[in-house]
Amino acid sequence: MPSPALPQLVPRRADAHKGDFGRALLVGGSRGMSGAIALAGMSALRSGAGLVTLAVPEAIQPVVASFEPSYMTMTLPQDEEGRIAQSATDVIISHGTASTAVACGPGLGRSAELDQVVATLYGQLACPMVVDADALNALADQSEVLSSPGGPRVLTPHPGEFARLVGQPHDDLSQRESAAIALAEQLGVVIVLKGHATLVTDGTTSAHNTTGNPGMATGGTGDVLTGVITSLLCQGLSPLDAARLGVHLHGLAGDFAAAEMGEVSLIATDLLRELPRAFATLG
Repeated sequence: MPSPALPQLVPRRADAHKGDFGRALLVGGSRGMSGAIALAGMSALRSGAGLVTLAVPEAIQPVVASFEPSYMTMTLPQDEEGRIAQSATDVIISHGTASTAVACGPGLGRSAELDQVVATLYGQLACPMVVDADALNALADQSEVLSSPGGPRVLTPHPGEFARLVGQPHDDLSQRESAAIALAEQLGVVIVLKGHATLVTDGTTSAHNTTGNPGMATGGTGDVLTGVITSLLCQGLSPLDAARLGVHLHGLAGDFAAAEMGEVSLIATDLLRELPRAFATLG
């Protein structure tokens, strides 16, 4: 069965202002992994979010802020290893409640306290939320939390993260995709099963992406995707539409980058540079 037509953004009014395009809050980063959350923040900006704030541990805030002057940063309490501490939960919830969409996961790291932070955000925030990377791994250990989202959720696992979510690997692609469709329906979420011909599904409607290339199999490209989808949620697209359009544009940016420099040398920041070209194809 053919995939449904690709979603589109509503054209911007001549008198539009930044408040019309949403407030994105991205939660993540840890000592040694400041780049991941910065990539997500920069891609959210490049994808059209009106205001972008990165909530990060105190130790890395100056580094994260130095990457891009166009987003804001929020300093969070940290543990001894430079990861977000559980005491940061209330302030994240407060800012998340005032946000249009939230993302959690890029560069987050793992700890027992972080598992509780992720569980609280996932279960209590009513706004749309993109869950990626170590936030997915945190939920994989808490099945009762995973099954009780507090609002619309987009989960973006690669095959390894998906195996942890469902508790078993699926070496066969068709079986893995069937499991993703079933899990999306069971949880009432959108799942972006990353890989060649990425599957986007809400359990009822499913579509395979047709853009992208092997050069995108490099660190940081998933963080860029998180930012793109979060930004599209901020601009009013439904979780399914934001995921479908986000995956398409992300892959198209990768195709433009590969055409310029080849697949071997492609890195995540090349996608940031090509996102404007990808969005320009929407007309």
